[in-house]
Amino acid sequence: MSRRVSEPLVVVLAGSASLAIAMGVGRFAFTPILPMMLHDGALDLDVAGRLATANYVGYLVGALAAMLVPKRWDQTTVIKLALVWTIALTALMALPLPSAWMLLRFLAGVASAVGFVFTSGWCLAELSEASSSIGSAIFTGPGAGIALSGLAASAMTALGFTGQWGWMTFAIMSAAINAVIWSVFKRQGKTIEPFYLGTAKATSGRIPRSEMPMFAIAYGLAGFGYIVTATYLPVIAKNAIPDSPLRTVFWPLFGISAVAGSLLAARAKKGVDVRLYLIGSYLVQAAGVALSVIWHDAVGLALSSILVGVPFTAISFFAMNEVRRIRSNHHARYMGLLTAVFAVGQIMGPPIVGAILHHQTSIDAGFALALSIASIALVIGAGIFVAMIAMFPPEGRRRQRRG
Repeated sequence: MSRRVSEPLVVVLAGSASLAIAMGVGRFAFTPILPMMLHDGALDLDVAGRLATANYVGYLVGALAAMLVPKRWDQTTVIKLALVWTIALTALMALPLPSAWMLLRFLAGVASAVGFVFTSGWCLAELSEASSSIGSAIFTGPGAGIALSGLAASAMTALGFTGQWGWMTFAIMSAAINAVIWSVFKRQGKTIEPFYLGTAKATSGRIPRSEMPMFAIAYGLAGFGYIVTATYLPVIAKNAIPDSPLRTVFWPLFGISAVAGSLLAARAKKGVDVRLYLIGSYLVQAAGVALSVIWHDAVGLALSSILVGVPFTAISFFAMNEVRRIRSNHHARYMGLLTAVFAVGQIMGPPIVGAILHHQTSIDAGFALALSIASIALVIGAGIFVAMIAMFPPEGRRRQRRG
C-alpha cells in the first residue's frame, strides 16, 4: 500500500506547480508569445483570435470531459497524462505547421482543463485535514505560471528570440518543473470534505429555482470580462507604448498580482456573505479593465494589470465555495456547470474583439471599445450579485423574515 502524502507544503507546492503548467502554459502561454509571433509574421490578429478561441473551446470540452471520467480511474495517473500532453502540445507549437496550430491549441485547452480539475481535486483531498487556507494556496499556480512565462517571454523578446523558440522554451521549462513534482502524485486521493467559506453549513430548505441561473450568468460575465485583457494585454501594451522597454512587463505583473490575490482570498473572513467578496472582486477587475482604456502610459497599464490580476483566481475560489452552499447535494455537477458557463464567456471574447477590429479605423480604437464592453460586463455581473443578495438573503435573514 502506498504511503499517503503527509507533508501539506509538498502537496501545495506540487499542486501549484501542476496548475502553473496546466493553466499558465497550457492556456495562457500564447498571450506573451503572441507579440513575438506577430513580429515574425507567422500570423495576424485575426488568426490569433481564432487560435485563442480554439484553446478556450478546448477548455470547455475538457471541463465537460473531466466530469465524465470514471471514478475508478486513478486521479494521479490522469494528472500525469494531462501534464505530459500539455508539454508535448506546447513543444509541437514550435513546428512551422500553421495548419495544425488550431488543433494543437484546442487539444492544449482540453489538457489544461483536465489537469486543472484533477489536480485541484487530488490536492484538496490530500489537504482536507489541513486548514482551508493551505488548500486554497494551490490556486496560486495559474498566476505563478503566468508570471514565470511572462518573465521568460520578456527576456526572449529582449534577446530577439522567435515565436518558435518561445514555444520550445516553455515546453522545456514545463518539462523541468514536471520532473521535480512527478513523484508527489503517487496515489488516489480520498473524498473531499465540504468546506464552506461564507456560512457554517449549506443552505437548508427549498432553494429558489432562479438563484442558480442568475449565479451562472454572473459567473459567465466574469469569463468574458477578463478575457480580452488576458488574451491581448501584451499586444495592447505594445501598441500603447511601442518604444518603451517596459512594454513586456505587464503580463508577468498580471500573474504576480493573481498570486497575491489567491493568497488574499485564502484569508477571507468566514461568516461573511461570499457574494459581497464577489461584488468587490468584479468591481476591482472592471476598474482595471476600464483603466487601460483611459490611461495609456506605463503607469496606467501597470495599475490595470494589477487590478485585473488580483481578482483573477479569487473570483473562481469564491464562486466555487458559494456554489457548494447553494447546491450542497450536487455541488460537483454545478461546479462543472459554472466552469462550462465561464468557458463560454471566454470563448466569446476573441471573436467579439475580431469583429470590432474589422469595423474600427484603428487597432487602438478597436481595443478601447472591446475593453469598455468587457468592463461593463463585469459591472453587470456585480449588479446581478447585488440583486441576488436582495432576493436571496443569507440563511439567517431568511429565518428572520419567516419569523
